[in-house]
Amino acid sequence: MICKSSFCLFGYNMNINHFFAFLFISLLMILLLFKPMDIKQQSFTDVPSFSISSFIMYELNSKGLITLMNGDKATKYANRYEVERMNYTDNSKEYIANMKSNTGVYKNNTVYLDGDIIYSREDGLTFKTQKAVYNKKTTVATVDGSYVLYRDANIVTGEKLKYNNSLETLESKNIKAIYQLEESN
Repeated sequence: MICKSSFCLFGYNMNINHFFAFLFISLLMILLLFKPMDIKQQSFTDVPSFSISSFIMYELNSKGLITLMNGDKATKYANRYEVERMNYTDNSKEYIANMKSNTGVYKNNTVYLDGDIIYSREDGLTFKTQKAVYNKKTTVATVDGSYVLYRDANIVTGEKLKYNNSLETLESKNIKAIYQLEESN
């Protein structure tokens, strides 16, 4: 079919008024029948800088080694390190303190430990718990849950531990202790 008159659309003769009416009705149907897609937008404010596996981090000053941290995997963000299988050693004070945990976060000179935590000091003092926070500046380890603390044959269990490594002081609640007395000569 060949159109010879004013305008041809889909093989049909139509004048310009019919064409614009058809166009208007088509656009109106698109407007009324089709809904715009609801696209969810995510804002990424906490994007990691980098991620490394099997790492060792040394912190040194003029006196020597201050901090040693290693683990299976670490992710650095703008304000913190997140570490799997964390092993953190603080050598900044009189006694060396070592902390191991399943996961840990190092942020603003504070170490947040989670899962199977073992805190040990070079003189033999050790405690085990599930969640702990260690402040590097004050050398205070804080536990909100239950813990087991031991040194040689002496065992202390309790809740809400606050241990100051520098002052060698301990605060706790609900303490149960087994203490071996030494005989004097």
